[in-house]
Amino acid sequence: MIETGPSTPPVAGQRIRILSYNVQVGIGSRRFHHYFTHSWKHFLPYQGRLGNLDSVARFIAGFDLVGLQELDAGSLRSQFINLAQYLAERSDHPYWYSQTNRNLGKIAQHSLGLLSRFHPHTVVEHKLPGVIPGRGALEAHFGAEQGAGSLVIMLVHLSLGQRARRMQMEYIGEVLRDHEHVVVMGDMNCPVHAAEVRRLVRKTRLQEPLAAQKTYPSWRPMHAFDHILVTPGLGVEQVDVYNVNYSDHLPVGVEVVVPEDVKLPHWANTQ
Repeated sequence: MIETGPSTPPVAGQRIRILSYNVQVGIGSRRFHHYFTHSWKHFLPYQGRLGNLDSVARFIAGFDLVGLQELDAGSLRSQFINLAQYLAERSDHPYWYSQTNRNLGKIAQHSLGLLSRFHPHTVVEHKLPGVIPGRGALEAHFGAEQGAGSLVIMLVHLSLGQRARRMQMEYIGEVLRDHEHVVVMGDMNCPVHAAEVRRLVRKTRLQEPLAAQKTYPSWRPMHAFDHILVTPGLGVEQVDVYNVNYSDHLPVGVEVVVPEDVKLPHWANTQ
């Protein structure tokens, strides 16, 4: 685990743990040639997928909000199981949301998944612009419906091409520009200081990503593609990149303190 210290002023409030993880549809990769030799696993079921996802579930169980990229919403390759629901149930997250962004019918249903121990009052699905359709974002609102008592979480998985990413960052910036407490996380497919990330920061109240540690490929990280951005009103206690090899990406997590104005009753306290 790689750690960095706080990067925002101390904040009084509720501490929560947030994680972003590209899980590659439950495929554990160990070498570049596995993209070729294991490519069939992206289209067909195989015995080890759910076992690997069980390991992912045990890992993510320690987090309050989890954003997952490269899931499947229920097709042949996932044995027609919605993997967001599967992981939520096995990691004890009572609230889960799945967004299908590229629907190939029975062959594959590429999706995002947001898992939470807090109940959002609003969840919005966004279809992001791009040269090739199929990228999306999940936007969840917690606490008050607006103002300083609101927390907005946005989960993204952006395109490989810079032109498309620029359009997607512009779109996200328009959605988030007026919100005070925001977390944006996901596989952004670009480094921390990329021009499109800087444009997003300029357009919103977001700060630059909290960590620039390399997350891809998981067996020999060379690129920092997975990021978490927050607004200054959220106190950052710690940022971690975890050395777990259940995918071709490493997960990135952050502990933040949500101001007292934002009411996030824990699920266990609402029963």
